This record gives sequence, C-alpha cells and structure tokens, in this order.
Amino acid sequence: MANKRKQEMSLREVIALITLLDDPDEMIYSQVKERFVTLGLPAIPHLETAWENSFDAIMQKRIETIIHTIQFEALQRALKAWAEEESDDLLKGVLILSRYQYPDLDEQKVRKLIHQIKQDVWLELHEDLTAMEKVKILNHVIFEIHQFSGNITNYHAPQNSFINNVLESKKGNPLMLSIIYMLICKELSIPVYGINLPQHFVLAYINDYANLMDATHKTFSNNILFYINPFSKGLIFDHKDIDQFLKQLNLEPEPKYYHPCNNVDILLRCVNNLIFSYEKLGYLDKVKELKKLEIQLQ
Repeated sequence: MANKRKQEMSLREVIALITLLDDPDEMIYSQVKERFVTLGLPAIPHLETAWENSFDAIMQKRIETIIHTIQFEALQRALKAWAEEESDDLLKGVLILSRYQYPDLDEQKVRKLIHQIKQDVWLELHEDLTAMEKVKILNHVIFEIHQFSGNITNYHAPQNSFINNVLESKKGNPLMLSIIYMLICKELSIPVYGINLPQHFVLAYINDYANLMDATHKTFSNNILFYINPFSKGLIFDHKDIDQFLKQLNLEPEPKYYHPCNNVDILLRCVNNLIFSYEKLGYLDKVKELKKLEIQLQ
C-alpha cells in the first residue's frame, strides 16, 4: 500500500511539474528541469505525453531538452558501467553508443541482423577448413552475399559509426565494418581481433590469443597468421604491409600497431570518429556531449 501511495505521489508530482513547463520564468524552468533529471527515465513517458498534448512551441522545446538530458545522463552511466564491468561484450558497448543518436533503438533488430549473417557463414563452415579458407567464406558472405562495403563517397558521415545504420545501409567506415566482422567471428569462435592503426582500423587472425596475453612482441607477432581489411572487402595482407603503411605516415613501428586492442579502445575510437564527423558538420553541441562520453571510457 505504501508503495502504491509513493507511486501516486510521484505521478502527482510529475503532473504538477509538467504544468510549470510553460512558465516564462527561466529560474522556475531550470528548477523543474533539474527535478525531472533527478526523476530520470521513468519520467520520460509522461513528458512525451505532455509534448503530444501541447500546442506551445516553447513548452515542446523545453520537454525535448529535458528528455534529451535525462537520456544522455543515463547513457553516460551505462557507458561507464560497461567500460568497468562488461567490456568483454563489444556488441553491448556499441549498442549503448548507438543510443546516443537513436534513443529508441531496436536492439533486437540489430542482434537479429548479425545473427542472420552469422548463420549464413556457419552454413558454409566445416572443421577441416584452414584459417584462410574460413576468412574467404566470411568475405564471400559478408561482402558478396550481404553486399557490405566501405562508404567511400560519404566517408566521414556520422551514420558510418552507428551499427544499426551500417547493418541497414550495408555501408560503413573501416571501424564499424571491422566491428561487425569481429562480432560475427566471435559468434563462430573464429579468433579475429581488432588492430587500432592510426587513420585506419583492420583485423588480425590469431593462432592462439588466449595464451598470448603475456607474450613478448616477437611471440605475439609470430602467432598472427595474417591481417584482414574489411574496408577493402576483406583483403588479406601481412606484417610488411603495416610496416609500409606506417612508413608512409612517418610513424615508428610500435607493437600497438600490430597487436590486438581491447574493446574499450575500440569504443573510444568510435567516439573519436563521431567527434570528428560532427566537428566537420559544425554540430558543436554534439561534439561537447561526445567528449563527455569519451571521459567515461578513459
């Protein structure tokens, strides 16, 4: 009974707060906004109903601002918790980030699309295949059957960094195409991991990742069978090609450019790509918010 009373009081408070949203006094609005942000996500359905029933443009704008603030604060908390406790689940991290632009993201739809690609690859696999043969099947299914490709014409567009967009449009940047490739490989227990190159992102097929975490640079390098470039439809290349790439950029061949990075680094790279994209478009409010998300991953 006490809980029911508490819920009713909470609803009464929300209704009372909504009636104050069209108050011309900015100080009152600021206090109302602060209280809604404290109430958090459960207040959003009530705010959405109020927006639908309002014909006041200022009130609608205020409601939109409050909803976005609530969602963004929840997003920051979710990303921080993921980085600290669940970073082994790359898909979860990528989905959290996608909710920045798509708060109502249908996560099941994303998972279903990835599962479908995985199933199509699985049907072609068998135990006797070499690593190279497995990758050829992956490339055939991902880039020929499902027709994924690099978005060359609109390379820096923000949509290239959101997994739901890339799965639907079949076009993305090197990082998101690599993430999708990695997620499919993980589902199939194929040891493919991300390589965080400067100005690029590729993958490595590793012979035995589990036993290499404390290995020397030489041992680690010897166990990388080859590299894969999903932005070039799964092109296979080797250590010397990375040497050449780094030479063109006038960079020293450090181990971090050859060895797998962790999932937090991948999400950080994703956030940095979005910051760069929105800076180019002049969306400075988004840049400011994304820099706050960046902090949650550091």
